[in-house]
Amino acid sequence: MMRWWPFRRQVSSEAKNPGPPPMAEAAPADMSRLLRIESDETRALDGARSRLRLVGMALGLGFALLGVRAIDVALSGGSTAAAEMVTASREEVRGDLLDRNGTVLATTLETHSLYADPTLVWDARETAEALAGVLTDFDVERVTEQLSSRRRFVWIRRNLTPRQRQAVFALGLPGLEFRTEPRRVYPSGRLASHVVGYSDRDLNGIAGSERAFNSALVSDNGRPVALSIDMGVQFHLDEVLRNTMSEFQALAASAIVMDVHTGEVVGMVSLPDYDPNRPGDASASERLNRSAQSVFEMGSTFKAFTVALALESGTATLESGYDATEPLEIGGYTIHDDHAENRWLTLSEIFTHSSNIGASRIALEAGAEAQRDLLMRLRLLERAPIELAESASPLLPRNWGPTETATISYGHGVAVSPIATIAAFSAIANGGIYVAPTLLPVAANETIVGERIFSEDVSADVMSLMRLNVVEGTGSRAEAIGYLVAGKTGTAEKPTRGGYDSDALISSFSAVFPYDDPQYAVLVLLDEPQGNASTYQYASGGWTAAPAVGEIVSRIAPILGVERNDDHPDESDALIRAALLPYETPEPRH
Repeated sequence: MMRWWPFRRQVSSEAKNPGPPPMAEAAPADMSRLLRIESDETRALDGARSRLRLVGMALGLGFALLGVRAIDVALSGGSTAAAEMVTASREEVRGDLLDRNGTVLATTLETHSLYADPTLVWDARETAEALAGVLTDFDVERVTEQLSSRRRFVWIRRNLTPRQRQAVFALGLPGLEFRTEPRRVYPSGRLASHVVGYSDRDLNGIAGSERAFNSALVSDNGRPVALSIDMGVQFHLDEVLRNTMSEFQALAASAIVMDVHTGEVVGMVSLPDYDPNRPGDASASERLNRSAQSVFEMGSTFKAFTVALALESGTATLESGYDATEPLEIGGYTIHDDHAENRWLTLSEIFTHSSNIGASRIALEAGAEAQRDLLMRLRLLERAPIELAESASPLLPRNWGPTETATISYGHGVAVSPIATIAAFSAIANGGIYVAPTLLPVAANETIVGERIFSEDVSADVMSLMRLNVVEGTGSRAEAIGYLVAGKTGTAEKPTRGGYDSDALISSFSAVFPYDDPQYAVLVLLDEPQGNASTYQYASGGWTAAPAVGEIVSRIAPILGVERNDDHPDESDALIRAALLPYETPEPRH
Protein backbone atom coordinates (compact mmCIF):
# COMPACT_ATOMS: atom_id res chain seq x y z
CA MET A 1 0.00 0.00 0.00
CA MET A 2 1.35 3.42 -0.95
CA ARG A 3 1.15 6.36 1.44
CA TRP A 4 0.48 9.93 0.16
CA TRP A 5 1.27 11.92 3.31
CA PRO A 6 4.79 12.99 2.25
CA PHE A 7 3.40 14.50 -0.90
CA ARG A 8 0.69 16.34 1.07
CA ARG A 9 3.32 17.66 3.53
CA GLN A 10 5.33 18.98 0.57
CA VAL A 11 2.28 20.75 -0.83
CA SER A 12 1.54 22.35 2.53
CA SER A 13 5.06 23.62 2.76
CA GLU A 14 4.85 25.21 -0.64
CA ALA A 15 1.57 26.97 0.32
CA LYS A 16 3.27 28.67 3.22
CA ASN A 17 6.33 29.63 1.18
CA PRO A 18 5.25 30.35 -2.39
CA GLY A 19 7.97 30.16 -4.93
CA PRO A 20 8.26 29.79 -8.63
CA PRO A 21 5.54 27.53 -9.98
CA PRO A 22 6.85 24.09 -10.89
CA MET A 23 6.88 23.09 -14.46
CA ALA A 24 3.83 20.99 -15.28
CA GLU A 25 5.83 18.24 -16.93
CA ALA A 26 8.06 17.75 -13.84
CA ALA A 27 5.31 16.85 -11.36
CA PRO A 28 4.70 13.26 -12.46
CA ALA A 29 8.43 12.43 -12.31
CA ASP A 30 8.82 13.85 -8.80
CA MET A 31 5.88 11.86 -7.53
CA SER A 32 7.25 8.64 -8.96
CA ARG A 33 10.60 9.19 -7.24
CA LEU A 34 8.98 9.78 -3.86
CA LEU A 35 6.78 6.71 -4.12
CA ARG A 36 9.80 4.57 -4.97
CA ILE A 37 11.73 5.81 -1.88
CA GLU A 38 8.76 5.14 0.38
CA SER A 39 8.38 1.61 -0.97
CA ASP A 40 12.09 0.81 -0.24
CA GLU A 41 11.85 2.11 3.34
CA THR A 42 8.76 0.03 3.96
CA ARG A 43 10.40 -3.15 2.77
CA ALA A 44 13.47 -2.50 4.99
CA LEU A 45 11.34 -1.83 8.05
CA ASP A 46 9.21 -4.90 7.45
CA GLY A 47 12.36 -7.09 7.11
CA ALA A 48 13.81 -5.73 10.34
CA ARG A 49 10.54 -6.38 12.17
CA SER A 50 10.50 -9.96 10.89
CA ARG A 51 14.04 -10.60 12.04
CA LEU A 52 13.29 -9.12 15.47
CA ARG A 53 10.24 -11.36 15.78
CA LEU A 54 12.37 -14.43 14.97
CA VAL A 55 15.04 -13.45 17.50
CA GLY A 56 12.39 -12.82 20.14
CA MET A 57 10.77 -16.18 19.47
CA ALA A 58 14.15 -17.95 19.73
CA LEU A 59 14.99 -16.21 23.00
CA GLY A 60 11.61 -16.97 24.40
CA LEU A 61 11.94 -20.64 23.49
CA GLY A 62 15.41 -20.75 25.04
CA PHE A 63 14.22 -19.23 28.30
CA ALA A 64 11.29 -21.59 28.34
CA LEU A 65 13.60 -24.60 27.99
CA LEU A 66 15.85 -23.26 30.74
CA GLY A 67 12.87 -22.81 33.00
CA VAL A 68 11.71 -26.36 32.39
CA ARG A 69 15.24 -27.65 33.09
CA ALA A 70 15.45 -25.60 36.29
CA ILE A 71 12.21 -27.13 37.53
CA ASP A 72 13.48 -30.62 36.64
CA VAL A 73 16.74 -30.00 38.52
CA ALA A 74 14.87 -28.73 41.57
CA LEU A 75 12.52 -31.69 41.64
CA SER A 76 14.87 -34.54 40.67
CA GLY A 77 18.30 -33.55 41.94
CA GLY A 78 19.62 -33.34 38.41
CA SER A 79 22.52 -31.10 39.37
CA THR A 80 24.06 -33.92 41.37
CA ALA A 81 23.48 -36.34 38.53
CA ALA A 82 25.08 -33.97 36.07
CA ALA A 83 28.11 -33.56 38.30
CA GLU A 84 28.39 -37.31 38.64
CA MET A 85 28.21 -37.79 34.89
CA VAL A 86 30.92 -35.20 34.38
CA THR A 87 33.07 -37.03 36.91
CA ALA A 88 32.26 -40.35 35.30
CA SER A 89 33.25 -39.12 31.86
CA ARG A 90 36.57 -37.69 33.06
CA GLU A 91 39.51 -39.56 31.67
CA GLU A 92 42.91 -38.71 33.10
CA VAL A 93 46.04 -40.50 31.99
CA ARG A 94 48.20 -41.39 34.99
CA GLY A 95 51.62 -42.97 34.73
CA ASP A 96 52.69 -46.17 36.44
CA LEU A 97 54.73 -46.32 39.62
CA LEU A 98 57.66 -48.74 39.38
CA ASP A 99 60.31 -50.02 41.75
CA ARG A 100 63.99 -49.49 40.90
CA ASN A 101 64.03 -52.71 38.84
CA GLY A 102 60.87 -51.98 36.82
CA THR A 103 58.37 -53.96 38.90
CA VAL A 104 54.93 -52.34 38.58
CA LEU A 105 53.73 -50.95 41.91
CA ALA A 106 50.74 -48.97 40.64
CA THR A 107 49.01 -48.89 37.26
CA THR A 108 45.73 -47.75 35.72
CA LEU A 109 43.22 -50.18 34.19
CA GLU A 110 39.96 -49.54 32.36
CA THR A 111 36.98 -50.96 34.27
CA HIS A 112 33.20 -50.91 33.87
CA SER A 113 30.97 -49.06 36.32
CA LEU A 114 27.24 -49.68 36.66
CA TYR A 115 24.74 -46.83 36.70
CA ALA A 116 20.97 -46.50 36.23
CA ASP A 117 18.35 -44.17 34.82
CA PRO A 118 15.56 -44.58 37.42
CA THR A 119 12.91 -43.29 35.00
CA LEU A 120 13.53 -46.37 32.84
CA VAL A 121 13.58 -48.93 35.68
CA TRP A 122 10.36 -50.98 35.74
CA ASP A 123 10.41 -52.12 39.37
CA ALA A 124 12.96 -50.58 41.77
CA ARG A 125 12.69 -53.26 44.48
CA GLU A 126 12.84 -56.16 42.03
CA THR A 127 15.85 -54.63 40.25
CA ALA A 128 17.74 -54.05 43.52
CA GLU A 129 17.09 -57.59 44.73
CA ALA A 130 18.25 -59.03 41.41
CA LEU A 131 21.48 -57.04 41.60
CA ALA A 132 22.06 -58.20 45.17
CA GLY A 133 22.18 -61.73 43.83
CA VAL A 134 25.27 -61.04 41.71
CA LEU A 135 27.04 -58.23 43.61
CA THR A 136 28.55 -58.69 47.09
CA ASP A 137 27.96 -56.30 50.00
CA PHE A 138 24.94 -54.87 48.24
CA ASP A 139 22.56 -52.53 50.12
CA VAL A 140 19.14 -53.42 48.72
CA GLU A 141 17.26 -50.74 50.65
CA ARG A 142 19.56 -47.92 49.61
CA VAL A 143 19.55 -48.91 45.94
CA THR A 144 15.77 -49.36 45.98
CA GLU A 145 15.42 -45.81 47.26
CA GLN A 146 17.78 -44.51 44.58
CA LEU A 147 15.96 -46.34 41.79
CA SER A 148 12.62 -44.97 43.04
CA SER A 149 13.75 -41.36 42.61
CA ARG A 150 13.01 -39.08 39.68
CA ARG A 151 16.69 -38.61 38.92
CA ARG A 152 18.02 -39.55 35.52
CA PHE A 153 21.41 -40.82 36.70
CA VAL A 154 22.51 -42.76 39.83
CA TRP A 155 25.65 -44.80 40.42
CA ILE A 156 25.01 -48.42 41.43
CA ARG A 157 28.55 -49.85 41.68
CA ARG A 158 31.87 -48.46 40.47
CA ASN A 159 34.75 -50.48 39.03
CA LEU A 160 33.16 -53.88 38.49
CA THR A 161 35.25 -56.94 37.79
CA PRO A 162 34.75 -58.51 34.35
CA ARG A 163 32.85 -61.38 35.99
CA GLN A 164 30.54 -58.98 37.85
CA ARG A 165 29.85 -57.01 34.69
CA GLN A 166 28.93 -60.15 32.81
CA ALA A 167 26.64 -61.29 35.62
CA VAL A 168 24.82 -57.94 35.68
CA PHE A 169 24.59 -57.88 31.89
CA ALA A 170 23.03 -61.35 31.90
CA LEU A 171 20.18 -60.10 34.11
CA GLY A 172 18.85 -58.02 31.21
CA LEU A 173 17.29 -55.42 33.50
CA PRO A 174 15.97 -52.21 31.87
CA GLY A 175 17.38 -48.89 32.98
CA LEU A 176 20.87 -50.22 33.77
CA GLU A 177 23.92 -49.16 31.78
CA PHE A 178 27.74 -49.42 32.00
CA ARG A 179 30.32 -46.69 31.72
CA THR A 180 34.05 -47.27 31.21
CA GLU A 181 36.19 -45.72 33.94
CA PRO A 182 39.90 -45.78 34.80
CA ARG A 183 40.83 -47.43 38.10
CA ARG A 184 44.15 -47.35 39.95
CA VAL A 185 45.39 -50.86 40.74
CA TYR A 186 48.20 -51.92 43.11
CA PRO A 187 49.48 -55.39 42.11
CA SER A 188 51.63 -55.88 45.25
CA GLY A 189 48.78 -55.20 47.65
CA ARG A 190 49.98 -54.59 51.19
CA LEU A 191 53.66 -54.92 50.32
CA ALA A 192 55.08 -51.37 50.32
CA SER A 193 51.59 -49.92 50.78
CA HIS A 194 52.80 -46.92 52.80
CA VAL A 195 55.54 -46.13 50.30
CA VAL A 196 53.27 -46.45 47.27
CA GLY A 197 50.18 -44.89 48.85
CA TYR A 198 46.91 -44.64 46.92
CA SER A 199 44.72 -42.28 44.87
CA ASP A 200 41.00 -41.47 44.89
CA ARG A 201 38.42 -42.42 42.26
CA ASP A 202 39.34 -39.38 40.22
CA LEU A 203 43.00 -40.50 40.17
CA ASN A 204 44.27 -37.79 42.51
CA GLY A 205 47.16 -38.91 44.70
CA ILE A 206 46.08 -39.06 48.35
CA ALA A 207 49.01 -40.67 50.19
CA GLY A 208 52.54 -42.01 49.79
CA SER A 209 54.31 -41.73 46.45
CA GLU A 210 50.99 -41.35 44.65
CA ARG A 211 50.67 -38.00 46.39
CA ALA A 212 54.36 -37.08 46.50
CA PHE A 213 54.82 -37.52 42.73
CA ASN A 214 51.29 -36.68 41.63
CA SER A 215 52.37 -33.92 39.23
CA ALA A 216 55.01 -36.11 37.57
CA LEU A 217 52.58 -39.01 37.15
CA VAL A 218 50.04 -36.92 35.21
CA SER A 219 52.53 -34.92 33.13
CA ASP A 220 53.62 -35.83 29.59
CA ASN A 221 50.44 -37.84 29.04
CA GLY A 222 51.12 -40.04 32.05
CA ARG A 223 54.78 -40.96 32.16
CA PRO A 224 55.97 -43.69 34.59
CA VAL A 225 57.85 -42.79 37.76
CA ALA A 226 60.47 -45.17 39.17
CA LEU A 227 61.06 -45.31 42.93
CA SER A 228 64.24 -46.21 44.80
CA ILE A 229 62.46 -49.13 46.50
CA ASP A 230 63.71 -52.65 45.70
CA MET A 231 60.77 -55.03 46.04
CA GLY A 232 63.10 -57.95 46.76
CA VAL A 233 64.48 -56.08 49.78
CA GLN A 234 60.98 -54.93 50.66
CA PHE A 235 59.69 -58.50 50.79
CA HIS A 236 62.30 -59.69 53.28
CA LEU A 237 62.08 -56.52 55.33
CA ASP A 238 58.32 -56.95 55.57
CA GLU A 239 58.46 -60.66 56.41
CA VAL A 240 61.10 -60.34 59.15
CA LEU A 241 59.41 -57.32 60.72
CA ARG A 242 55.98 -58.98 60.64
CA ASN A 243 57.34 -62.12 62.32
CA THR A 244 59.21 -60.06 64.93
CA MET A 245 56.15 -57.95 65.69
CA SER A 246 54.11 -61.10 66.16
CA GLU A 247 56.75 -62.84 68.28
CA PHE A 248 56.98 -59.97 70.76
CA GLN A 249 53.33 -58.93 70.50
CA ALA A 250 54.24 -55.34 69.68
CA LEU A 251 51.54 -52.77 68.99
CA ALA A 252 53.28 -51.57 65.84
CA ALA A 253 56.62 -51.71 64.05
CA SER A 254 58.78 -49.90 61.53
CA ALA A 255 61.81 -50.84 59.43
CA ILE A 256 63.91 -48.93 56.88
CA VAL A 257 66.89 -49.75 54.66
CA MET A 258 68.82 -46.81 53.19
CA ASP A 259 71.90 -46.35 51.02
CA VAL A 260 74.26 -44.31 53.21
CA HIS A 261 76.01 -42.66 50.23
CA THR A 262 73.02 -41.66 48.08
CA GLY A 263 70.17 -41.43 50.57
CA GLU A 264 68.06 -43.85 48.50
CA VAL A 265 65.44 -45.65 50.56
CA VAL A 266 65.51 -49.20 49.20
CA GLY A 267 63.03 -50.58 51.72
CA MET A 268 60.45 -49.10 54.10
CA VAL A 269 57.83 -50.99 56.10
CA SER A 270 55.25 -49.80 58.59
CA LEU A 271 53.01 -52.20 60.50
CA PRO A 272 50.08 -52.54 60.79
CA ASP A 273 49.50 -51.86 57.10
CA TYR A 274 46.62 -51.88 54.59
CA ASP A 275 45.66 -52.83 51.06
CA PRO A 276 45.84 -49.72 48.83
CA ASN A 277 43.32 -51.36 46.51
CA ARG A 278 40.78 -50.93 49.34
CA PRO A 279 41.99 -47.98 51.43
CA GLY A 280 38.48 -47.27 52.68
CA ASP A 281 38.51 -50.56 54.58
CA ALA A 282 41.62 -49.56 56.58
CA SER A 283 41.63 -47.79 59.92
CA ALA A 284 43.57 -44.59 60.55
CA SER A 285 46.13 -46.63 62.49
CA GLU A 286 46.68 -48.96 59.55
CA ARG A 287 47.10 -46.08 57.10
CA LEU A 288 49.63 -44.36 59.40
CA ASN A 289 53.16 -44.56 58.02
CA ARG A 290 55.13 -44.98 61.24
CA SER A 291 58.44 -44.84 59.41
CA ALA A 292 57.88 -41.20 58.45
CA GLN A 293 54.66 -39.94 60.00
CA SER A 294 55.23 -40.97 63.65
CA VAL A 295 57.82 -39.58 66.04
CA PHE A 296 59.44 -41.46 68.92
CA GLU A 297 61.96 -40.87 71.64
CA MET A 298 64.73 -43.03 70.22
CA GLY A 299 66.60 -43.83 73.42
CA SER A 300 70.27 -44.81 73.39
CA THR A 301 70.54 -44.56 69.61
CA PHE A 302 71.23 -40.87 70.32
CA LYS A 303 74.40 -41.82 72.20
CA ALA A 304 76.07 -42.24 68.81
CA PHE A 305 75.39 -38.55 68.14
CA THR A 306 76.52 -37.60 71.66
CA VAL A 307 79.87 -39.37 71.31
CA ALA A 308 80.34 -37.88 67.82
CA LEU A 309 79.60 -34.43 69.30
CA ALA A 310 82.36 -34.77 71.89
CA LEU A 311 84.89 -36.04 69.37
CA GLU A 312 84.03 -33.45 66.72
CA SER A 313 84.02 -30.51 69.14
CA GLY A 314 87.24 -31.67 70.77
CA THR A 315 85.84 -31.80 74.29
CA ALA A 316 86.85 -35.45 74.64
CA THR A 317 88.78 -38.34 73.09
CA LEU A 318 88.02 -42.06 73.10
CA GLU A 319 90.20 -42.43 76.22
CA SER A 320 88.59 -39.58 78.17
CA GLY A 321 87.07 -40.67 81.47
CA TYR A 322 83.74 -39.71 83.06
CA ASP A 323 82.38 -40.36 86.53
CA ALA A 324 79.66 -43.01 86.48
CA THR A 325 80.15 -44.22 90.05
CA GLU A 326 76.69 -43.08 91.13
CA PRO A 327 73.45 -41.68 89.66
CA LEU A 328 73.49 -38.12 88.37
CA GLU A 329 71.25 -35.57 90.10
CA ILE A 330 70.17 -32.70 87.83
CA GLY A 331 67.21 -30.33 87.80
CA GLY A 332 65.33 -32.31 90.41
CA TYR A 333 65.70 -35.54 88.41
CA THR A 334 67.94 -38.56 88.95
CA ILE A 335 69.61 -40.23 85.96
CA HIS A 336 70.41 -43.95 86.41
CA ASP A 337 72.16 -46.63 84.36
CA ASP A 338 70.19 -49.79 83.62
CA HIS A 339 73.28 -51.93 84.14
CA ALA A 340 75.45 -49.69 86.28
CA GLU A 341 79.21 -50.21 86.30
CA ASN A 342 79.54 -47.89 89.33
CA ARG A 343 82.94 -46.65 88.25
CA TRP A 344 84.69 -44.19 85.99
CA LEU A 345 84.18 -45.05 82.34
CA THR A 346 86.00 -44.04 79.19
CA LEU A 347 84.04 -42.51 76.36
CA SER A 348 84.36 -45.86 74.55
CA GLU A 349 82.95 -47.75 77.55
CA ILE A 350 80.11 -45.28 77.94
CA PHE A 351 79.04 -46.21 74.43
CA THR A 352 79.50 -49.98 74.70
CA HIS A 353 77.88 -50.19 78.15
CA SER A 354 75.22 -47.68 77.08
CA SER A 355 75.66 -45.52 80.16
CA ASN A 356 73.05 -42.78 80.58
CA ILE A 357 75.12 -41.14 83.29
CA GLY A 358 78.22 -41.05 81.12
CA ALA A 359 76.33 -39.75 78.07
CA SER A 360 74.80 -37.00 80.18
CA ARG A 361 78.19 -35.88 81.44
CA ILE A 362 79.60 -35.89 77.89
CA ALA A 363 76.74 -33.67 76.62
CA LEU A 364 76.89 -31.29 79.59
CA GLU A 365 80.59 -30.82 79.02
CA ALA A 366 80.03 -30.08 75.31
CA GLY A 367 77.17 -27.70 76.12
CA ALA A 368 73.54 -27.24 75.13
CA GLU A 369 74.32 -24.89 72.25
CA ALA A 370 76.75 -27.31 70.61
CA GLN A 371 74.34 -30.19 71.10
CA ARG A 372 71.43 -28.30 69.56
CA ASP A 373 73.57 -27.10 66.65
CA LEU A 374 74.69 -30.66 65.84
CA LEU A 375 71.17 -32.09 65.93
CA MET A 376 69.98 -29.22 63.76
CA ARG A 377 72.65 -29.90 61.15
CA LEU A 378 71.64 -33.59 61.21
CA ARG A 379 68.06 -32.45 60.37
CA LEU A 380 66.74 -33.99 63.59
CA LEU A 381 65.08 -30.76 64.68
CA GLU A 382 62.93 -30.52 61.54
CA ARG A 383 60.81 -32.83 59.41
CA ALA A 384 62.92 -35.29 57.44
CA PRO A 385 63.60 -33.86 53.94
CA ILE A 386 62.05 -36.78 52.06
CA GLU A 387 59.44 -36.41 49.30
CA LEU A 388 56.62 -37.90 51.37
CA ALA A 389 54.04 -35.37 52.54
CA GLU A 390 53.59 -37.62 55.58
CA SER A 391 57.07 -36.74 56.90
CA ALA A 392 56.42 -35.53 60.46
CA SER A 393 58.00 -32.68 62.39
CA PRO A 394 59.78 -33.62 65.63
CA LEU A 395 58.60 -32.85 69.16
CA LEU A 396 61.14 -30.57 70.82
CA PRO A 397 61.53 -29.31 74.38
CA ARG A 398 60.21 -25.84 75.17
CA ASN A 399 63.40 -25.01 77.03
CA TRP A 400 66.85 -26.39 76.32
CA GLY A 401 68.65 -26.15 79.62
CA PRO A 402 71.04 -28.48 81.46
CA THR A 403 68.33 -31.04 82.26
CA GLU A 404 67.21 -31.25 78.62
CA THR A 405 70.82 -31.42 77.45
CA ALA A 406 71.42 -34.39 79.76
CA THR A 407 68.29 -36.36 78.81
CA ILE A 408 68.57 -35.68 75.06
CA SER A 409 72.10 -37.13 75.17
CA TYR A 410 70.55 -40.58 75.63
CA GLY A 411 67.44 -40.06 73.49
CA HIS A 412 64.80 -38.73 75.88
CA GLY A 413 63.17 -35.32 75.72
CA VAL A 414 63.05 -35.09 71.91
CA ALA A 415 60.94 -37.25 69.57
CA VAL A 416 61.91 -37.79 65.93
CA SER A 417 60.76 -40.01 63.06
CA PRO A 418 62.57 -43.23 62.13
CA ILE A 419 63.40 -41.88 58.65
CA ALA A 420 65.01 -38.79 60.21
CA THR A 421 66.99 -41.04 62.56
CA ILE A 422 68.38 -43.34 59.89
CA ALA A 423 69.37 -40.38 57.70
CA ALA A 424 71.34 -38.88 60.61
CA PHE A 425 72.87 -42.28 61.35
CA SER A 426 73.98 -42.57 57.73
CA ALA A 427 75.95 -39.35 58.10
CA ILE A 428 78.14 -41.15 60.64
CA ALA A 429 78.53 -44.19 58.41
CA ASN A 430 79.47 -42.53 55.11
CA GLY A 431 82.44 -40.53 56.33
CA GLY A 432 80.57 -37.63 57.92
CA ILE A 433 78.33 -36.28 55.12
CA TYR A 434 74.61 -35.68 55.65
CA VAL A 435 72.64 -36.81 52.58
CA ALA A 436 68.90 -36.23 52.41
CA PRO A 437 66.78 -39.41 52.20
CA THR A 438 64.94 -39.89 48.92
CA LEU A 439 62.43 -42.23 47.28
CA LEU A 440 63.84 -41.56 43.81
CA PRO A 441 66.64 -43.69 42.34
CA VAL A 442 70.01 -42.05 41.92
CA ALA A 443 71.93 -42.61 38.68
CA ALA A 444 75.42 -44.08 38.89
CA ASN A 445 77.00 -40.92 37.49
CA GLU A 446 74.81 -38.52 39.46
CA THR A 447 76.53 -36.13 41.86
CA ILE A 448 75.13 -36.21 45.38
CA VAL A 449 75.27 -32.91 47.22
CA GLY A 450 75.54 -33.24 50.99
CA GLU A 451 76.78 -31.30 53.98
CA ARG A 452 79.81 -32.33 55.98
CA ILE A 453 78.88 -32.81 59.62
CA PHE A 454 81.79 -34.86 60.98
CA SER A 455 85.38 -35.32 59.97
CA GLU A 456 86.32 -38.67 58.45
CA ASP A 457 88.34 -39.51 61.58
CA VAL A 458 85.35 -38.93 63.85
CA SER A 459 83.15 -40.98 61.54
CA ALA A 460 85.66 -43.85 61.64
CA ASP A 461 85.95 -43.72 65.45
CA VAL A 462 82.18 -43.85 65.99
CA MET A 463 81.86 -46.66 63.45
CA SER A 464 84.49 -48.63 65.40
CA LEU A 465 82.48 -48.09 68.58
CA MET A 466 79.33 -49.33 66.85
CA ARG A 467 81.15 -52.42 65.61
CA LEU A 468 82.47 -53.06 69.12
CA ASN A 469 78.90 -52.72 70.42
CA VAL A 470 77.88 -55.63 68.18
CA VAL A 471 80.99 -57.69 68.95
CA GLU A 472 80.57 -57.63 72.70
CA GLY A 473 78.06 -54.93 73.69
CA THR A 474 74.28 -54.56 73.83
CA GLY A 475 73.94 -55.19 70.07
CA SER A 476 75.56 -58.63 69.93
CA ARG A 477 72.36 -60.29 68.68
CA ALA A 478 72.43 -58.16 65.53
CA GLU A 479 75.47 -59.93 64.09
CA ALA A 480 75.10 -61.30 60.56
CA ILE A 481 77.97 -63.66 59.82
CA GLY A 482 80.04 -62.42 56.89
CA TYR A 483 78.64 -58.88 56.80
CA LEU A 484 80.25 -57.16 59.83
CA VAL A 485 77.27 -55.31 61.27
CA ALA A 486 77.88 -52.17 63.35
CA GLY A 487 75.14 -50.48 65.32
CA LYS A 488 73.54 -49.13 68.46
CA THR A 489 70.58 -50.27 70.53
CA GLY A 490 67.83 -47.93 71.60
CA THR A 491 65.35 -48.50 74.43
CA ALA A 492 63.12 -45.64 75.55
CA GLU A 493 60.25 -45.59 77.99
CA LYS A 494 57.10 -44.07 76.50
CA PRO A 495 56.13 -40.72 77.99
CA THR A 496 52.89 -40.50 79.94
CA ARG A 497 51.18 -37.75 81.83
CA GLY A 498 53.53 -36.84 84.64
CA GLY A 499 56.44 -39.06 83.65
CA TYR A 500 57.41 -42.23 81.80
CA ASP A 501 55.91 -45.72 81.74
CA SER A 502 58.63 -48.29 82.44
CA ASP A 503 56.40 -51.08 81.10
CA ALA A 504 55.80 -49.40 77.71
CA LEU A 505 58.99 -49.35 75.64
CA ILE A 506 60.08 -48.16 72.23
CA SER A 507 62.80 -50.67 71.35
CA SER A 508 65.02 -50.17 68.34
CA PHE A 509 68.32 -51.00 66.71
CA SER A 510 70.11 -48.77 64.20
CA ALA A 511 72.81 -50.50 62.18
CA VAL A 512 75.26 -50.12 59.29
CA PHE A 513 76.82 -52.86 57.18
CA PRO A 514 79.43 -53.85 56.30
CA TYR A 515 81.58 -52.15 58.93
CA ASP A 516 84.75 -52.17 56.82
CA ASP A 517 82.96 -50.68 53.77
CA PRO A 518 79.72 -48.99 54.94
CA GLN A 519 77.04 -49.19 52.27
CA TYR A 520 73.61 -49.54 53.88
CA ALA A 521 71.91 -48.48 57.09
CA VAL A 522 69.10 -50.52 58.65
CA LEU A 523 66.69 -49.44 61.38
CA VAL A 524 64.13 -51.62 63.16
CA LEU A 525 61.72 -50.16 65.72
CA LEU A 526 59.09 -51.96 67.83
CA ASP A 527 56.31 -50.16 69.69
CA GLU A 528 55.72 -51.76 73.11
CA PRO A 529 57.21 -55.21 72.49
CA GLN A 530 56.67 -57.82 75.21
CA GLY A 531 59.50 -59.99 76.44
CA ASN A 532 59.12 -63.78 76.34
CA ALA A 533 60.94 -66.90 77.44
CA SER A 534 63.53 -66.60 74.65
CA THR A 535 64.53 -63.12 75.91
CA TYR A 536 64.21 -63.94 79.63
CA GLN A 537 61.26 -61.51 79.57
CA TYR A 538 63.44 -58.59 78.48
CA ALA A 539 61.89 -56.31 75.86
CA SER A 540 64.79 -53.92 75.24
CA GLY A 541 66.21 -53.13 71.82
CA GLY A 542 69.13 -55.52 72.20
CA TRP A 543 66.80 -58.46 72.82
CA THR A 544 63.99 -57.70 70.36
CA ALA A 545 65.05 -55.33 67.54
CA ALA A 546 68.72 -56.33 67.21
CA PRO A 547 68.03 -59.98 66.18
CA ALA A 548 65.62 -58.71 63.53
CA VAL A 549 68.33 -56.48 62.07
CA GLY A 550 70.76 -59.40 61.93
CA GLU A 551 68.26 -61.55 60.03
CA ILE A 552 67.38 -58.70 57.66
CA VAL A 553 71.03 -58.07 56.82
CA SER A 554 71.64 -61.78 56.14
CA ARG A 555 68.69 -61.84 53.73
CA ILE A 556 69.09 -58.58 51.83
CA ALA A 557 72.88 -58.30 51.52
CA PRO A 558 73.05 -60.73 48.56
CA ILE A 559 70.15 -58.91 46.86
CA LEU A 560 71.97 -55.59 47.21
CA GLY A 561 75.21 -57.03 45.88
CA VAL A 562 77.13 -56.74 49.14
CA GLU A 563 79.93 -59.29 49.08
CA ARG A 564 80.20 -61.68 51.97
CA ASN A 565 83.49 -61.40 53.87
CA ASP A 566 84.59 -64.28 56.07
CA ASP A 567 88.31 -63.39 56.11
CA HIS A 568 89.39 -63.41 59.74
CA PRO A 569 86.68 -61.20 61.28
CA ASP A 570 87.89 -62.20 64.74
CA GLU A 571 91.28 -60.64 64.05
CA SER A 572 89.82 -57.29 62.99
CA ASP A 573 87.47 -57.31 65.97
CA ALA A 574 90.43 -58.00 68.29
CA LEU A 575 92.16 -54.93 66.89
CA ILE A 576 89.06 -52.87 67.63
CA ARG A 577 88.97 -54.16 71.20
CA ALA A 578 92.63 -53.35 71.71
CA ALA A 579 92.21 -49.85 70.33
CA LEU A 580 89.05 -48.91 72.21
CA LEU A 581 88.93 -50.78 75.51
CA PRO A 582 91.31 -49.65 78.31
CA TYR A 583 93.47 -52.02 80.32
CA GLU A 584 93.22 -49.84 83.41
CA THR A 585 90.77 -47.44 85.01
CA PRO A 586 90.79 -44.06 83.24
CA GLU A 587 92.10 -41.01 84.99
CA PRO A 588 89.46 -38.73 86.56
CA ARG A 589 88.69 -35.61 84.51
CA HIS A 590 89.13 -32.23 86.13
